[in-house]
Amino acid sequence: MEAELNTLDERIQQLVRVCERLRSENGDLRQQLAASQNEGRLLRDKMTAARVRLENVLTRIPEESGS
Repeated sequence: MEAELNTLDERIQQLVRVCERLRSENGDLRQQLAASQNEGRLLRDKMTAARVRLENVLTRIPEESGS
């Protein structure tokens, strides 16, 4: 009976360590996800700004007459 309790205690300790490691990894992944989402927003903003600038330049270019 004592040996079974010791084995159970060891397995519980292992489970606790795994849970702690997974919790830490989850926190790291959440930070990475937030950084990636922020970077994606910044890139979309830059693309929008570039598109607007390009559209403005294109409107200033005179159209060729088809003569």
